Amino acid sequence: MRIVLNIEDVSKSYQLGKLEVPILHEINLSVNEGEFAAIMGPSGSGKSTLMNLIGCLDRPTSGKIIIGDRDTSLLSDIELARIRGKKIGFVFQTFNLISRLTALKNVEMPMVYQDISRVQRTKRASKLLEMLGLGDRVNHRPSELSGGQRQRVAIARALANEPEILLADEPTGNLDSKTGQEIMQIFNQLHGEGRTILMVTHDQVLSRENCDRIIRLRDGRIENGT
Repeated sequence: MRIVLNIEDVSKSYQLGKLEVPILHEINLSVNEGEFAAIMGPSGSGKSTLMNLIGCLDRPTSGKIIIGDRDTSLLSDIELARIRGKKIGFVFQTFNLISRLTALKNVEMPMVYQDISRVQRTKRASKLLEMLGLGDRVNHRPSELSGGQRQRVAIARALANEPEILLADEPTGNLDSKTGQEIMQIFNQLHGEGRTILMVTHDQVLSRENCDRIIRLRDGRIENGT
């Protein structure tokens, strides 16, 4: 099975004045194509830092993060942005939709930066929203949508550029239990279609019932799941 993400001896520290604060310590992790993995751990364990590194939003202090066949530690900022736009899809707890744009325009946004024509953008965004049950909400702005509908728009946006890896950071954290279950059904459907998903969650039951593997972080180190 093809490995889509390989993390080799990755450490991350931040500089606070003259003090160096270590967050991650020599992380080693491989993720296979089509895998649905949960990243779990207490607050401060390094989950968000690890997700930011995988998503090319930050760089490791040392070690390598290889996405596909590209070692991201060797890439320029422009090349990192290109990888981020084409290879990674992001779903956030707070949705991060642009309030002034309609659902359709929010989903189109990632494609604007990939030189996809307006006609193709609209066609693909409409198809994704239809697939996620929002065919009648394409012209609604986020304020006119429920929390579950906003998260569906966010998932559609994350899928816009056909990413190799879907990163979901507490995707049900701002939703009631029933809506959260509906969102997880969508992730399970995407997983069934062969998509690779990494999800940060605090929900033990959710991770056990839905994920192939649980990766546990504590004090910046992986306890198991490598």
